[in-house]
Order: sequence, then structure tokens, then C-alpha cells
Amino acid sequence: MSADAFSRRVLAWWRDNGRKDLPWQHQPTPYRVWVSEIMLQQTQVATVIPYFERFMAQFPNVRMLASAPLDDVLRHWSGLGYYARARNLHKAAQRIVAQHAGDVPDDLDALCALPGIGRSTAGAILSLACGQAQPILDGNVKRVLCRYYGVEGWAGTNAVLRQLWRLAERHTPEREAGSYTQAMMDLGATLCTRAQPACGQCPLAADCVARRTGRQRELPTPRPRRELPEREAWFLLLRDAEGRLLLEHRPPSGLWGGLWSFPEVSSRVEADAWLERAAGAGGVWQELEAFTHTFSHFRLRIHPLLADTETLVASGVKDGPQVWYKPGLSPPGGIAAPVAQLAHALQVQSKSDSQE
Repeated sequence: MSADAFSRRVLAWWRDNGRKDLPWQHQPTPYRVWVSEIMLQQTQVATVIPYFERFMAQFPNVRMLASAPLDDVLRHWSGLGYYARARNLHKAAQRIVAQHAGDVPDDLDALCALPGIGRSTAGAILSLACGQAQPILDGNVKRVLCRYYGVEGWAGTNAVLRQLWRLAERHTPEREAGSYTQAMMDLGATLCTRAQPACGQCPLAADCVARRTGRQRELPTPRPRRELPEREAWFLLLRDAEGRLLLEHRPPSGLWGGLWSFPEVSSRVEADAWLERAAGAGGVWQELEAFTHTFSHFRLRIHPLLADTETLVASGVKDGPQVWYKPGLSPPGGIAAPVAQLAHALQVQSKSDSQE
């Protein structure tokens, strides 16, 4: 099939079946499209929608995002995960204000120079918001192209990635580029899905190599499996007489950078020493059930330790910003998912205990 025929089929399918009422499709400014694209990285549309709407209500333009405290930005991101996305979004907004007079650039190179924006995200912004004929290569588009052309090899390798970019460039039409970009994303998200693709409804099925050879489950080639290393950490949950929990602000970079979390140590011995310094000799840890939190590159085995105390020894806690946080109330900023999980569990337990 020619490149023109390919795009015509995709566009014709999208006009009848595509998604046209997503929140970021209303008034698709470069800013709104940019925020949506960052949120949609490794996150499902249904999950993103309420976050996007709240984020836009709080930060309706680049200048308001740039001037907001990072804590406020992270608080509105809490639960979406991959918090480096939010930190980069905030940094990029500040750079746009400083270097581009508060206007999101309409140039590919200028966009790619901003933190957290790669070629595919930049292409999505320029095609969806500006109508430019810029290709994208997100996960959905990779899947469609890999299956249609029978592209083998993991798309994370340079050789396969170059091949896919050539195909994406070839098929992106000069006219209706924004509609085509949305159509390809919709095709991958709703028909050419990872599991059980709906080939019978696909406008490209007649010429699809994967369908013709019965390799829909094999393509795209999955990432080579690797054993994730496991680390351990002890979360120190210090609770006062009012049921508040001690949180501390993590450094701006690294694991859960910029978020509020429980004090953390790397061994039980350190935990015991920490409690003695923080609460005096009378402090006793209660061991809560350990659990595993999985990141993209390792698993973290978390051992929560709870201690109730009415007083703190001033020199016992670590240096840096700290707050007492009442579960159920608005947190001081973004909080890590395991912290929210533990705080909620303690809140539920406290309510149950008070009713007995």
C-alpha cells in the first residue's frame, strides 16, 4: 500500500470511530496538548482524564505553572507516578517563560531542548496543536507499524527505532497531520491493542504482515526479560497523640525526588538508633506488614515500622524540612504512593479502633 493510501485509510476510519471528545482535544493549545502528552506517558487515558482536568484548573497556562511552587505541582501529580515527569514539566515551564516569553515553542528543535520533551512528544504538540506535519512514535504508533510491516526486534534498539521513525515520517501526511496523529494513537489504543487486537475492525488488516502470518502476539518484539534487582528500605512511621505522622521532604533529585515521605533508613539497626534519638529510650517500634513496590528498574521491599510518641527529642530527627501530617487531610505537597498507601491504612485502622 502506498503511503497516501495508508494515511487515507487510517483517517477514514478515525472520522467514524476515533476519539474526539477527550478533555485536551477541546481548545488544543500547545500547552494543553503538552501537559496531556506528558501525563499519558506510560499511563492510561481513563486514569489521566481527572488528573488533567484538575491540573488545568489549577495551572491553566504556562506562566501559572512556572510560578507555582514545586510542592503544589507535585501535589496535583500525586498518584500518577513517574514524578520526574512533573519535575521536568515544571522546569520546562520556567524555561519557556524565561526564554520564550511564556509561549510554548512551535519549533521542533526548540521543543526538544526543553526538559522532558523528546521527539515524539514534540511531534505530538506540533501536529495536534499547530497542524504541522511532524511524525510521532509513541507506544501505540510503534505497535501499529511493527505489526503492519512485520518489523522484528525490540523497538528500544537504535536500528529498529530508526526504521520505525522512517516509516512514521513516510506516512505522516502534509495535510490533516493532526487528525492523522490522533488517528494512529486511537488505532493503537482501541483496535491494535497489546492483547487481543481487533483485527476484524482494523482499516489496515488486509495488508498487515502480523495478521497475514498470525504473529499478532509476537509483534512488536517484547523487551528482553531481565531480573529486577531488589533493594530494602525501612519506613519510619512516627505518630503523635493527635494521629499525625511525621513526613520529611526528599531531595529534589533521586528516588521520589521532591516528594514528602516517611523518614527512611537501610537497616533495622539504623531504625532502632533513629527512634532512640528521636523519641528517647521509651520508643518502641511496631512492625507492620512488609510489601514490595516495583519501579521500572528495581523492586523495593519496604518494611514499615510504627511508633507512637507524644514528644520528640529536638536533635533526634534528620535535618531538612519536616511536617506533621494528618491522614485524610490535604498533604503538604506530592507524596509517594507507598506513603499514601500506609497513611490511608493507618487512618482506616484508627477509625476501626475508635468504633470498638
